[in-house]
Amino acid sequence: MFEISFGEIILISVVALVILGPERLPAVARTLGALIGRAQRFVSSVKADVQQQAADSGLLGISQDIRGAADSFRSQMQEQVDEVKNVVAEQQNALHEVASSAAAPFDEARRSLHPDVALAPAADTDPHELIAAAHRDDADDTLPLVNDKQLDLFDPPASAPADKPSA
Repeated sequence: MFEISFGEIILISVVALVILGPERLPAVARTLGALIGRAQRFVSSVKADVQQQAADSGLLGISQDIRGAADSFRSQMQEQVDEVKNVVAEQQNALHEVASSAAAPFDEARRSLHPDVALAPAADTDPHELIAAAHRDDADDTLPLVNDKQLDLFDPPASAPADKPSA
C-alpha cells in the first residue's frame, strides 16, 4: 500500500518528537495506532461484505441454474410421459379393432350353431362390463354362453336308472 522505508519512519519520528514533545508523543502514538486499527477493521469488514455479496449472488445464480435444470427435466419427463400415453392409447385402439374383427367370426359361428340363443353383438358389448359381470356372484344372464339344451361335460354323470334289476 504505502511504501515507507525505515529511514523515512525515523525521520517522521524525529519531526514528531520535536513538534509534539516528549510528554504528548506517547498519547498521540496510541491515538494514531487506534485510528489505524479502526481503519484496518473497517476495510476488512467492507471486504468481507463485498465477498459475502459476491458469494450470495453466486449462490443465487447457482440456485437459478438448478431450478432451470429441474424445470427442464420436468418438462422432458412430461413429454416422455405424454408420448407413452399416446402410444398406449394407439395400442389400445388397435387392440380394440383387432378384438372387434376377431369377435365377428365367433359371433357368426355362435349364430350358426345356436340360432335360438340371442347374443348381443360384439361391437355393442363393453369388455369391462363382461369382466365385471364374470366376477360378480349375482351376474345376470343377459349373455348366455351355453345353450340349456347343450350337454355340459363338466357336470357329474346322471345316476343309473333305478328300475334295472341288479344281477
